[in-house]
Amino acid sequence: MEKPEFERLPVYQLSEKLANEIWRLVQDWDEFNQDSLGKQVIISADCIGANIAAGTVQERQDNQHLVRQARGCLYETIHALRLAWNRKLITQEQASKIKPIIDELSAKLNAYLKSLGS
Repeated sequence: MEKPEFERLPVYQLSEKLANEIWRLVQDWDEFNQDSLGKQVIISADCIGANIAAGTVQERQDNQHLVRQARGCLYETIHALRLAWNRKLITQEQASKIKPIIDELSAKLNAYLKSLGS
């Protein structure tokens, strides 16, 4: 069976990498923080890739909308990670590992959206 189109997209692959890194990070938090902020950041990170995947089987305009949704989920993820940082749930080492992924994913999402517009 051939891979679905979305699995071949570098932007999707990067979103999956980010989601998995965040999932591993949250596993080390205590139960209260996992249940509150942890679930929120995992869901928002998972939704980035889900929206990219769903968009690949849509018409161009609907795909653009879903990629914008993915970008919104990325921003929600960034917000939750900022809260986690301020609450001392994330170490400098963990932040240094995740930040480059976020920066690259943000650029790739914008480029992907732009490519859908042409």
